[in-house]
Parts: sequence; structure tokens; C-alpha cells
Amino acid sequence: MTAIAFKLEPLVELTDDAFYQLCGANPDVKFERSAQGELVVMPPTGGFSGNRNSKLTARLETWADADGTGLAFDSSTMFKLPNGAYRSPDAAWILLSRWQTLTTQEQERFPPICPDFVVELRSASDSLRPLQDKMQEYLENGIQLGWLLDPQTRMVEIYIPDREKQIVPAPIQLSGESVLPGFTLSTAGIL
Repeated sequence: MTAIAFKLEPLVELTDDAFYQLCGANPDVKFERSAQGELVVMPPTGGFSGNRNSKLTARLETWADADGTGLAFDSSTMFKLPNGAYRSPDAAWILLSRWQTLTTQEQERFPPICPDFVVELRSASDSLRPLQDKMQEYLENGIQLGWLLDPQTRMVEIYIPDREKQIVPAPIQLSGESVLPGFTLSTAGIL
């Protein structure tokens, strides 16, 4: 299964409020919205991907909770990026001082902020190119560090502003660099 994008305009304008209401009215469907206004229907994950993502999120949350400088988010969290896209990375982290600039309503709905750190985890049914495009979109919208984890090839693509994408074959662990100081992700059970 792959994501499906629907072009709704000029028939329907999918405003921010309409998109929020659509997501609320269909809680069992995972939507995203592209910067061009396309409605993207995301397929559910399978067992292997769900388990890998659970490990990833738990490891990030454990570090974030102990560190206290930011907040970790799971794959159900939707962010409104500066370019207007609504995206749900598989895991994300935001510096607490940036998070606190948002109003309570902004924090409660789909936060209008690009995370400092994002991870996309490729499922067996995902095509690589759309995930690479999504990582580039995060980069263009303000992430400081991004990882694209590909269990099929056991490769990791690392995205950092003003640097070439780095491809690392079968890493045992990944460093959070200066963005997540002290965070080291063990890839055991994920890759």
C-alpha cells in the first residue's frame, strides 16, 4: 500500500480549519496535506513497521524525558510546516523554548512549527523517493537534524542544513549531534 494524494482544488478549498475538521471526523484515517493543498491518505503500517516505530519513539522519549530540554512526539502528531504542508513524521523532537512560543490552542491542534529533529522510518510498502522528498521538505522548513531509516536496505540518510545528505550503511547507533546532545539511538530492532 502506498500513500494516495487527491487534488481537491478547484472543486473544494481545503482550508486549515476544514482539514482539522476532516481529520477529527475521520480519526481512523491518517491524513497529511501537501504544500500544494493535496489531501494525502496514508496507509496503515504493518506489524514490523509498527514495532520498529514503537522502539524508535520509546528510545527518543526516554532520552527527552531525562534531558528535559525539549519534547518528543510520536507518529500521530501532525505539524503545520511554514510552507503550509501538514506532516506527521514517525518521530520528532522540539526544543522546549521554541514549543513554549506557541499558544495553548496552537499546541493542542496541529502545531504550526517545524520540529528541530524528525525521523521517517521506511515501511516495506513505502517507495524511497517520496520519503526523500519529505525529508528535503523538512530541511527546507527548518529541521536541524533528520534521519531517514530504511530497514529494507539497512541504510540511514542523515539530513543537516547546509550539508550534503550523508548515507550511512548499517549503523549500530546514531548520534543526535549538537541538536540532541547526549542522545544516541541504538538501531537494534529498528534496522
